[in-house]
Amino acid sequence: MEKIGILGGTFDPVHIEHIRLAKCAIEELCLDKLLVMPTFIPPHKTALPAPSEARLDMLKLAFKDIPQIEVSDFEILKQGKSYTYQTVEYFSAQSPCELYFIVGGDMLSNFKFWRYPERIMKSCTLASFGREDFFTDYEKEREYFEKTFGKSFIRLSYTGKVASSTKIRVYSELGLPLDGLTAPSVIAFIKQNGLYKGDKYAEFLMRVLPQKRLIHTANVVVTALKKAKELGLDSERVKLSALLHDCAKYFDHTKTVGFTLPEGVPPPVVHSFLGAFVAEKILGVTDEEVLDAIKYHTSGKAEMSTLGKLIFVADMVEEGRSYEGVEKLRELYEKQDFEKCFLECLKEEYLHLQNKKQEIYVETLNAYRYYVKDEQ
Repeated sequence: MEKIGILGGTFDPVHIEHIRLAKCAIEELCLDKLLVMPTFIPPHKTALPAPSEARLDMLKLAFKDIPQIEVSDFEILKQGKSYTYQTVEYFSAQSPCELYFIVGGDMLSNFKFWRYPERIMKSCTLASFGREDFFTDYEKEREYFEKTFGKSFIRLSYTGKVASSTKIRVYSELGLPLDGLTAPSVIAFIKQNGLYKGDKYAEFLMRVLPQKRLIHTANVVVTALKKAKELGLDSERVKLSALLHDCAKYFDHTKTVGFTLPEGVPPPVVHSFLGAFVAEKILGVTDEEVLDAIKYHTSGKAEMSTLGKLIFVADMVEEGRSYEGVEKLRELYEKQDFEKCFLECLKEEYLHLQNKKQEIYVETLNAYRYYVKDEQ
């Protein structure tokens, strides 16, 4: 009997971990065919800007040398919202086969909330892979699946490294190299077709920031966007705040017309206040919460908004940071509650300045007393 796997996703665009996962699934499940199936995205959904045809073309380029893979336009042609039970029932009914649906370990705990999970389990077998940035209790999940569905899932040996299509899009928007993030043929396609071009804010940053700072900015954007939905924040506001948080890093505040530096702001914090000014007066940002997040992303302050906290934390834990203790903070960010991570980041900032005998800005002191002292 033919063995067929289905690997779905938005693939906007396909990234290197998708490719590695596909190869692993083919080998471990002994698949005769793996259907790589991009989901349908309505044309008006701006968060996923590549059209369906481009996503399909990039997938075909990425997998052109793997004969077992077939890029399927099933869900794109179907349009509308596609439910997994409908997809697997359709393919299982086409011809006798052993059907496998590939999911991340993070999806197993939410599987009970999927539409008709029992119908999915009747039509296929789930094959789950792990992720470095998410802990899955496979024994617990296996017990639940066997008790609930009388059937378990297959645990693939593959554990995906941290990778995201978001990172490719953001790096592309800021004109940064995409090497190692996806297949070379996909990178060439993105450039040739002008996909994932930056807006006026990205164009401004490319003029005023060196590449090293652009990379940091891109990483802060990617890090912040990972938590936006969980924290109930609008992704566009999160992205704008993160994108512009260092927009004035290399400006001279004494030569910036109209800007007055508040009294007592230490040199390392100046760019934050100046950044809020540049964002408002030069780039036309009017959202007060976004401007506030930019202004206090270095120092923090008492009574920060959730958006402000997120930019403060993302700036400290983005993947390019390498100070002592950052790994612990990243682990908190990825695996525990956000407020705990925020408190630890604030403590780290305060203790770093204290240990280095550097001036501690009054707003940092206020933040430390307001948040940390109340916890002790």
